[in-house]
Amino acid sequence: MTVRRTAFLLWPGCHPAIVMPALTVLRSANRMAETQLYRVDCYTLDDESLVSSEGWQLPARRWDQVPEDLDQLWLVADVAQLPTSIPPALAQQLRSLAREGVTLGGLEEGVFPLAMAGLLDGRRCAVHWRMLEEFRERFPAVQAGTRLFERDEGRMSGSGYAITDLFLTLVTEHHGADLAALVAEDLNIERIRLGSEQQRVPLRNRLGSTHPKLTQAVILMESNIEEPLTTDEIARHVCVSRRQLERIFKQYLNSVPSQYYLELRLNRARQMLQQTSKSIIQIGLSCGFSSGPHFSSAYRNCFGVTPREDRNQYRAQQAQDGRVSL
Repeated sequence: MTVRRTAFLLWPGCHPAIVMPALTVLRSANRMAETQLYRVDCYTLDDESLVSSEGWQLPARRWDQVPEDLDQLWLVADVAQLPTSIPPALAQQLRSLAREGVTLGGLEEGVFPLAMAGLLDGRRCAVHWRMLEEFRERFPAVQAGTRLFERDEGRMSGSGYAITDLFLTLVTEHHGADLAALVAEDLNIERIRLGSEQQRVPLRNRLGSTHPKLTQAVILMESNIEEPLTTDEIARHVCVSRRQLERIFKQYLNSVPSQYYLELRLNRARQMLQQTSKSIIQIGLSCGFSSGPHFSSAYRNCFGVTPREDRNQYRAQQAQDGRVSL
């Protein structure tokens, strides 16, 4: 039986825990099959050992040259030290591997260096929802979304617990559903999720409520950020009176619809301020605020700082933390 050689290349500052779901699945597959199906190697770009602030350590070798007979190469990076560039020599190696038919993947923010090398252009890519706005702005040629994981023409991507589902799916493809089921059972996983499922947990779980009218109302709000609906319009769409809708929000969310909607729009604005270079006016308009002063006032009331102050503080913190540039 062919042994598939899988390599993980971890960016500087990457937390070892990111790659653990993948390693756990591959280790279990070898154990359940009672033979070596996967050979796994971990590499780093520098001579620094992979030790987290909590003391987590992952043995790894320096990436000096491309391993022989490689089947898959996964780039792994951490949002805490987001890659801002890719070494030209590595980019050339990745393009060469792609031409040779080696599958290339990105785990967590490992999709960033893949995109920097131009290897995701025109392809679908799963990006963690917290980084989606920044990724889309930096790499408009990539079809970035928030599905659990993506596979598109020799490229794969996933993040969080979805990495487990991605590697279980690969075990299914490589060695059949029976072995994948044994691995899932070994890891106490109830089901293997499909890549087409969305990253965010179901709305009813996030709200802690199963009230269908509340769920419908919040979905409407999330779908109408740029041009907000009035409370009366939302009530009409979900077929309840305004007073009944207000009672539902008060009972389940301890808020009124208008305030919940406002905070939803402001949180979206804050995400865009931190992850994109769009102007403050552009962000305010795209989040349903009719003017700059209106946006600034609402933002200050919610977060205690103006949009400009918040953006400057965030960028200063990023500079202090030091995003990795190689």
